[in-house]
Amino acid sequence: MATRTHFDALVVEENADNTFSKYIRRRAISDLPSNELLIEVHYSSLNFKDAMSASGNKRITQHYPHTPGIDAAGVVVSDTSNTFKAGQEVLVFGYDLGMNTAGGLGQMISIPANWAVLCPATLSLKEAMTYGTGGLTAALCIQKLEKMGAKPSDGKIAVTGATGGVGSMSVALLAQLGYEVVAFSGKPEQSEHLKALGAIEVLHRNTIAEENSKPAGKEIWAHGIDTLGGAYLANLLKQLKSGGGVASCGLASSPELAMTVIPFITRGVSLLGVDSVYISLAEKQQVWKRVATDMKLEQLDQYCEEISLAQTPEYLDRFFASKVVGRYVVNMR
Repeated sequence: MATRTHFDALVVEENADNTFSKYIRRRAISDLPSNELLIEVHYSSLNFKDAMSASGNKRITQHYPHTPGIDAAGVVVSDTSNTFKAGQEVLVFGYDLGMNTAGGLGQMISIPANWAVLCPATLSLKEAMTYGTGGLTAALCIQKLEKMGAKPSDGKIAVTGATGGVGSMSVALLAQLGYEVVAFSGKPEQSEHLKALGAIEVLHRNTIAEENSKPAGKEIWAHGIDTLGGAYLANLLKQLKSGGGVASCGLASSPELAMTVIPFITRGVSLLGVDSVYISLAEKQQVWKRVATDMKLEQLDQYCEEISLAQTPEYLDRFFASKVVGRYVVNMR
């Protein structure tokens, strides 16, 4: 692999008036942090956390200028820890990548070696990034429900935020595993798309976000995956059948949860938290094995739109304009 000294990256800069701007900049490899593992990024993807970082959200990224990108798929250039060999294909998800460490929306990244895992042989780098953090999170949600005892014969499973990255992958993966999936979305024009992913029914998200002062509602759902938080999560929990569970992995609507403990103590339902950022490497490797085998989806291209690095500023703005549909994979080459 030819030695390179510079690379292109998305750079978010803080302006004098406390606003933030996004540009594609030429950067020097010497500008990257001094870490063990140097990777040439072939593919990245866009996530809600990237949009927050790119908008100047200092709960996500404290120091600017900064390059977002919480996941990356690429080829090892060098590794001073001797964990990996030059030329090996690796995946990076979570930890501090793209938060306060220059992220995957740059053509080169420098990270600790224990942030990376080998790309499964049955997945290409693009396929892995089609799943990305969204697909990894969806798989973790399903595994959490399975550990609780969930199975397709239990009944319908609800997915909120179904047109987003995590939601759409959850719909597709659950359907492949044999679950009856009901998708909730605020984009009725995407109903046919969600049914093509495997949803048996698509309902408007407002039907599960309506104010409900009752401590519990009618038992409707066997289980659920929630990406929104707030009233969506509270009402989903209130509508669970006895013994059901909801895997919670997002707060796109709200981080608040206002409800009583009644459903938990009268129906034995479970609220299952899912972390895709700081889980152990062993757990990441295990879930990727499943993604590459029984969770591997056919015709993966239908689940993503491939864009260039130059398009990322425009596409990141979509996350705050309710225009996101599925996954956006960034071809970094």
